[in-house]
Amino acid sequence: MQTPDYQSQHKKRLSWMPWLYFSLKPKHLLWAQPWQQQVQQHLSAVETVTIAENCFIAPEAQLFAEPNRPIIMGKQCMIAADSFLHGPITMGDEVAINHSCSLDGGKNGITIGHQTRIANNVTIYAFNHGMAANAPIYQQKSQSKGVVIGCDVWIGAQAGIVDGITIGNYAVIGMGAIVTKDVPDYAIVAGNPATIIGDRRDKPAHFDPNKIQP
Repeated sequence: MQTPDYQSQHKKRLSWMPWLYFSLKPKHLLWAQPWQQQVQQHLSAVETVTIAENCFIAPEAQLFAEPNRPIIMGKQCMIAADSFLHGPITMGDEVAINHSCSLDGGKNGITIGHQTRIANNVTIYAFNHGMAANAPIYQQKSQSKGVVIGCDVWIGAQAGIVDGITIGNYAVIGMGAIVTKDVPDYAIVAGNPATIIGDRRDKPAHFDPNKIQP
């Protein structure tokens, strides 16, 4: 009877739930760290990608960063499987991008602050097509203002953020929200189009430093 390939399954688990990488036991880090080094070294060689220490990038993630459209990752960032990232994108430290997200920096880029968490299937596009009626949309020039996301922001699953938006520090974007206007610091927004429904400072404190969340 063939022994099950537990390591391959463990790699798959980490790719889809990468926050688990940061709590691996030493015996698992013996194979996980060289695996990640190989993934990251390849990306750095073939794309304009800069990766700080102790990051995790799922091999199933797709990163594209041609010259002048770099992707820069701070310390302890993670990118999960089936995500698509096209620079320019700049991430602070401890940024999490969960599975199946789609981020395109357009010309002016996406900036993501420290400790921001982006749930699965979020779309962020820092460009827009022209929409004049005298020509097909695909033939019109795209425009890019850029997207800025602050520190310690939580963006819920399946949310969408359009070009030109600034999301303030400590904000929360609800699941499925479509953000078409700037979001102030600490604001909680939801809906399509997203509107303010609360303030984080009104929420009770529930902090457990021993629990790592996606």
